[in-house]
Amino acid sequence: MNENAEQVLEPFRKYLTVLAELHLDRRLRGKLDPCDVVQQAMLRAHSAWSGLRDRQPEVLVAWLRRILANVLADAVRHYERDKRDIALERSIEADLDRSASGFAAWLAADQTSPSGRAERNEELLLLAEALSRIPDRMREVVVLKHCQGWTLERIATHTERTIPAVASLLRRGLAELRRELDRKGRPDP
Repeated sequence: MNENAEQVLEPFRKYLTVLAELHLDRRLRGKLDPCDVVQQAMLRAHSAWSGLRDRQPEVLVAWLRRILANVLADAVRHYERDKRDIALERSIEADLDRSASGFAAWLAADQTSPSGRAERNEELLLLAEALSRIPDRMREVVVLKHCQGWTLERIATHTERTIPAVASLLRRGLAELRRELDRKGRPDP
């Protein structure tokens, strides 16, 4: 492995893990761990590193999301034994892009200077790291609400909980996330 690749890619692991946990098909949860999906994505990224020409952070993040989308689509195909489905890959990639856009929007991102973009990318990684440290049920609800823009009713149906239970998880999840971000000295979302 190229040490430079490892140094550059490793900080994105928790970000990819949060996305993988959110987008891993529920039917595969018992068969496949999101951390395994991320590990596979990181291995693919390391293998393809030498061919990546533009290594700007925003290009790198998009490239890693595409790799993760392909790994997730491959996992679904493997377990369903279907033929290659380009629509599935594009659908997963679009979902990942929407989640990433939600993260970025959550960080109030009207920073267009190179230093502003670099700061935003650093904050994005800190947010993903903080999200990775809160309990799974809370993280799922927070991400679905604030990154995916889902309603409480849709989240309740998706998670098979009542709306009050989802609202409670969301409130506690945001409080927990704020504590994690405060520990890092970053403003909350």
